[in-house]
Amino acid sequence: MSKPRPRRAMRPSLAVRAARIAVPATVITALGVGVAGAVIPGDDPQVAYPAPAASASVKSSSSETTARSQELSRRSTRPPVKSALALKPKISVSETMSPKLKVIDKKYATTDLNVRTEASEDSAVVAVVDAGTKLSVTATVTDGFRYISYHGKGRWVKNQYLSDKKPTASTSRVSSGGGGGISGAPCPSGSSMESGLTPDAIRVHRALCHRYPQITSFLGRRTSSGYHGQGRAVDSMISDSTVGWEIAKWVRANHKSLGAMEVIYRQHIWTVQRSSEGWRSMSDRGSPTANHMDHVHVSVYGNSGSA
Repeated sequence: MSKPRPRRAMRPSLAVRAARIAVPATVITALGVGVAGAVIPGDDPQVAYPAPAASASVKSSSSETTARSQELSRRSTRPPVKSALALKPKISVSETMSPKLKVIDKKYATTDLNVRTEASEDSAVVAVVDAGTKLSVTATVTDGFRYISYHGKGRWVKNQYLSDKKPTASTSRVSSGGGGGISGAPCPSGSSMESGLTPDAIRVHRALCHRYPQITSFLGRRTSSGYHGQGRAVDSMISDSTVGWEIAKWVRANHKSLGAMEVIYRQHIWTVQRSSEGWRSMSDRGSPTANHMDHVHVSVYGNSGSA
């Protein structure tokens, strides 16, 4: 009877055993790498690749966006089209309401004449022309006012003070309240108000008190700044505006003899320095007295008059 073979002798060879170990290990390693790659993200960014249909849609959207951008660019470079209303010239209210400015003749002012913006005594006075001034007139007459061309603009003046012939010096002087000489005699009311006044201011006071008895009172030097504080101004209180304007225009016409340099009345001022501009409008000072509605103010040089 033969002896049993030892167990060592029944073992497979070394190569077989090595293969049995290597093959499973390789498979397991491969599976592990695949699972790790799917589960654990690597260093490279993950890119999602859309389906073919989506890719076409993106390309279409991009091309449409580009087309719209080009169209907007073309529109922005086109010159703006002005509407019919924008092309029409602007017309002011005065142009649409004022008569046609067609000059037909030349006439002369027979007295110092107010030049107004409208055919009304209440309208603004833009200038005062001297007696003898030649004016360009139109055929339009409204409410006693003649439409004229004054410095290229349509203005209004009283038609009754226009003449075809230039007035003589004597006529214009009477119209402005001139003539009759200038009195230097003391006023009947006394000379107390002349205290502190300069010779020219006294000259104005005495000339006016004799010429215009309608003046209710005079005011001279007072404690204040300006010409009154220097004794170089006289206020003639007057309630009648017609007489008030006669006084103002008479002083203006005789300013050299009186030594007057400035006349203010009813928010209008005339000065020797700007005499070519006539009577100029003044801003509102708040009250009738401050606006010289109730008195004629005369400022003087000091002692330059000859009367």
